[in-house]
Parts: sequence; C-alpha cells; structure tokens
Amino acid sequence: MARLSADRPGRSAALRLAAVGCALALTLTGCSRSSPESGAQAREPASSPPPRAAATYTLMQMNLCLSGFAGCFARVAYPAVVDEAVARIRAVRPDAVTLNEGCREDIARIARRTGYRVRFSRVFYAGARLPCVRPGGRGLFGDAVLTAAAVTGTANRDFAGQSGPERRRWLCVATRVAVEVCTSHLNTRSRVEAAGNDAQCAELAALLARRAAAGSAVIFGGDVNRRGSCAPDGAWTRTDRSAGQAPGLQHVYGSGAFRSPSAEVVAIEHSDHDALLVRARLAGRR
Repeated sequence: MARLSADRPGRSAALRLAAVGCALALTLTGCSRSSPESGAQAREPASSPPPRAAATYTLMQMNLCLSGFAGCFARVAYPAVVDEAVARIRAVRPDAVTLNEGCREDIARIARRTGYRVRFSRVFYAGARLPCVRPGGRGLFGDAVLTAAAVTGTANRDFAGQSGPERRRWLCVATRVAVEVCTSHLNTRSRVEAAGNDAQCAELAALLARRAAAGSAVIFGGDVNRRGSCAPDGAWTRTDRSAGQAPGLQHVYGSGAFRSPSAEVVAIEHSDHDALLVRARLAGRR
C-alpha cells in the first residue's frame, strides 16, 4: 500500500506531462487519431508541387502591306498602319505576334514601342533583296515574329518549291517558355503561282510536324493565301474566314500542346487584311 501510495505522485506527473505534450502537439499538428484520409495527407511530402494548370497562350497574326510596291499600299497611309499595329498589340498584349509584308525598320519600331523581342527574315524579290519604298530608309522587306518571352533560337530558310518573282520562306523562333513560334507568307493561288503555293503548303506541314516531334509546343501564324489548311496531322487550324477583308487567307495552326483554341478577327483599317487573334490553352504552364 505504501508503494502504491508512493507511485501516485509519479503517475500523476506523467499524466500531466502527457497532457502538456498532447496540447503542444494539437497546437502544431493535432493529437487526435487521424482518419485514413488525413493520415495520407500527413504523409505527403511538404515539398510536393500542386498540379500545373493550363495557361492561355495568345497569338496575333497580321499582314501589314508595308513594302510600298503592292497595290494595297494606298490603304496603308504610312505611317498610320504602323501606329495601328502598335495600338492593336498594346490593347491585347498577346504572347506573340506574327507579321507578314513588313519592313525591317518598321517592325523594329513596332517592337520598341510595344516592348517585344523581334526576329526578322528578309525576302528576296527577282533575285535581290527588296528595300521598302515610299518612303525609303525603312529597311528590307520580309516577315517577322515578335514575342514577349526571351528568344533562345531562330531558324529561317527559303521553301524548296517556288513560283513567281518573290522567294517565299519560313521563319521559326524558339522562346524561353518552350514555345516555338513560326510564320510564313506563301505564294498566291494565281495561275502563275498556284503550283508554288501547293508545294509550300506541303513543305510547311512537314516542317511544323518535325519541329513538334522534336518536343516543342509549336504555333504558326501566317498569310498562306489559300483557304485549305497547311497544318500537319494532329494540329488544329483557325482562320480569319469572318474577316471583312480577304477572308480565310490568314491561318493559325497549333500542335497538340495547345488545346481548345478560339479565334477572333480584329479590324485593321490601314491594310488589306484584318488581324487574326487566336487564344489556346497550353498545358503545363502557369
């Protein structure tokens, strides 16, 4: 009995110590018995990242008719078309802009005024570089890609198939966000150039398929001068078929990394094409 009586204070102290420990544990993590579900949550590493949601990627395609030679140049009212392009880009802030029938210095000015990186690809005409005119001093004629993300690589080349005096070519720009943006301006469907348009369309599809197979999320915007798509198998197509000017000729194609695309036509007063704006969900980006 004496021993039992002597044990009571120690046992009480132990109980008090356990109660204090449980209270502290409740403050930190909870001392009650976990359900199987809460136990599973507790065992999950604290550093495990949440699932990455898809993010919207936006591309704007424009044909600006800036050379000074084409009949559409009367609409340009230079430099009004440059100012209009800047305003449209600022209003939307797309991730990338693809530009056809541009001039190097005009494109550089658009990039500076909007804060985008730029890559330009000159186009040969009748075997020579073509300086823009009316006014001069605007650099060579060609195509361009503007991107909000930093540029990590650039590739451009003439198509193998050609018709007419203008050497058509493609331009692809890789970016730090693992998206590759491409553009081109294909031959027309005129009697003289239709064969070149068909050949370039097939070559463009093969090019985009190769680049997507290499692991990039590939998106293309351009004036393909045809209503039939040049997208490779597995890619989607959106066009400016509802445009008030030259409907159906500007296309945007997206590889499988881009999902649920939507298209909108943006009116352009000072060119013979409206702009084509496409938004798509890019899985794996925030």
